[in-house]
Amino acid sequence: MKSPVTVALVGNPNAGSTSLFNALTGAQSAIANYQRVTTSLSVREITHGGVSLRIVDVPGIFSTSSQSPEEKVGCDYIHGEEPDIIVNVLDAGHLDRSLFLTTQLIETGLPRITVLNMMDEVRRAGIRIDTALLASALGSPVVETCALKKEGIDALLDAVAAMASATPATPMRLHYDSHLEAAIERVQQHLSKLHPQELSPVRSRWLAIKMLEGDDEVLRHESNHVGLVEEIKGEQTALAHEHDEDTAGLLASARFAFTNGLLREARQQEVDPTAGFKLTRILDDFFLNRTLGLPLLLGILWVMFETTFSLGAIPTDWIKAGVQLATDLVDKTLPEGMFHDLVVNGVMAGVGGTIVFLPNIVILFFFMAILSGTGYLARASFLMDRVMHHFGLHGTTLIPMVAGFGCNVPAVMATRVITNKRARLIAMLIAPFMNCSARLPVFILFAGAFFADIAGTVVFAMYMLSLAAAMLSAVLLNRIIPGSGGDAFVMELPPYRLPTLHSVLHHMWDSAQGFVAKVTGVILVGSIVIWFLQEFPRDITYSQDFETVIAEQTALPDSPEKETALKTLKSAQAQEKLEKSYLGRSAIAVTPLFQPLGFSWRDSAAIMTGFVAKEVVVATYAVIYAQEKGSDQLTETLRGAMPPATAIAFMIFTLLYAPCLSTIAIIGKEAQSWRWAGFSVAYSLTFAWLLALAASRIGGTFL
Repeated sequence: MKSPVTVALVGNPNAGSTSLFNALTGAQSAIANYQRVTTSLSVREITHGGVSLRIVDVPGIFSTSSQSPEEKVGCDYIHGEEPDIIVNVLDAGHLDRSLFLTTQLIETGLPRITVLNMMDEVRRAGIRIDTALLASALGSPVVETCALKKEGIDALLDAVAAMASATPATPMRLHYDSHLEAAIERVQQHLSKLHPQELSPVRSRWLAIKMLEGDDEVLRHESNHVGLVEEIKGEQTALAHEHDEDTAGLLASARFAFTNGLLREARQQEVDPTAGFKLTRILDDFFLNRTLGLPLLLGILWVMFETTFSLGAIPTDWIKAGVQLATDLVDKTLPEGMFHDLVVNGVMAGVGGTIVFLPNIVILFFFMAILSGTGYLARASFLMDRVMHHFGLHGTTLIPMVAGFGCNVPAVMATRVITNKRARLIAMLIAPFMNCSARLPVFILFAGAFFADIAGTVVFAMYMLSLAAAMLSAVLLNRIIPGSGGDAFVMELPPYRLPTLHSVLHHMWDSAQGFVAKVTGVILVGSIVIWFLQEFPRDITYSQDFETVIAEQTALPDSPEKETALKTLKSAQAQEKLEKSYLGRSAIAVTPLFQPLGFSWRDSAAIMTGFVAKEVVVATYAVIYAQEKGSDQLTETLRGAMPPATAIAFMIFTLLYAPCLSTIAIIGKEAQSWRWAGFSVAYSLTFAWLLALAASRIGGTFL
């Protein structure tokens, strides 16, 4: 085989191919105990046994003829790229379902290795699988693994390296009913005449089966051969007339007959096979109860956010103290001048004012890892399905919405689980309303400043408002965007699983790394840019001679009145300097748009920088207020800068207004139209402005 050898990990959704990809390559791709976590190809190169391997994690598919957007990625890869080796990842506890895809992969004729993943669950259930018999029947090596525990990884790599170095074996093939076989052979002969130099016998047989099955992609590719298309239709009509069933059904029946017969021989149950099912039923009766299910879900979410704030306050105080010590040290060490101001009032203020929220981010993702790993998030989709139907959505939409709590970019990509184009577009447009982790520092800052006693509840309310805003927007968009409704909601519930400590810690570590990367990247650069914008131009003409008045006050004898007067003068000078800076001028120019909401030009500046990334909002406030005293002083300054009603309006506006640049770009790409990306910006700005206006008016009455 050529080098590097391309190895595709192919399996059903939630079979563990991404966990296996991480274990094989050392990657850190997101995993969870629900379907459709992987929505695009992931690629990494490794070397094992002297063989260079290019490992490709393919999004989960149930069939090689799947039509949903994210499954199409996997199908197109198998059809078009023809990897050198297919590693067929099976959920060993659900072979009845998993082996259907295996039968289709056999038909491709590509070299295969079969992986029985999650074997730890199979052993606990008292199931014995005869891997030797399975390997003989499937015509491929069979390797047992538990990807999360990294069991069987070396054996799998050895098998891949051995297959890559060996002479390709003769591919096995499934044998169908004699009428089917005759039809396949006739279509195969026709294909061979049309493509005499291009198709091997194995490839032509696979194409013949796909065409008889009615695979739209393959038929579209051969649509210019009118005679072939007519022959396919004739064969399908004849088979349907003879067997009273369409060709796709005949092929599927044959595949299921093969897998059922194989499992009767290769699998034995040593204990009560319904024991695990009974436990799942008991838990589902509780968590999915029609009366208690939704209140229980809301209660779990409230506990999550309350704990995120209250428990996170302890390490946050430690980080604040560390930032303060570092700032004081740098302040005393560096000589006075522009570089001193840049480091202290720019970098230290912006980065230090944001990094303090790291514990809250980590704690939030700890809970998310627990909820997704146990399988509860998948059940939340079913709980929300009944509610979401009233808003023109169905439960599948909850998957990208939940993904949006981490980041809106993968949330938009996760809409690929929705097969209906119109429903997917609506899901794309409402996904940015989800309260991503980038907005969390803003809410923690404002909740701590204005509502310290109920800060956790306020943050929880912001998350609930994000869901409500998405639902309301779905109603509006369903009226605006023409087309038919979505498909029926069908989603397999995964088994309950106890997440491993490694997977939870990995999830937390990954979120911490992502946040720190933003702090040291986007926020660092943003803080520097904001500092320069608020520091220049320097040839400002002030409304009064501040330097002279300050000198006169300084010459007076020390007194409390003198100290107050100097502080007032310096504050007025700094404020006028800020207002006449590039940042101040641009913010003041757009402030009339936000004045009805009660926002000052400083708030407008924070909103403007938030277009790039929402994390920069906190850094903007920190840099504008030039905090030498650390984050506590920022909290106090904000509290004195606006009333609580305006703070609520600002949080709501930050929650809902235009997505960050990365999200806008991915909406344009996924919707295949920049028009919809522009619509997303305009719609979210309008929606955010109206809700913030209502909040400031109503809040001003009660607060």
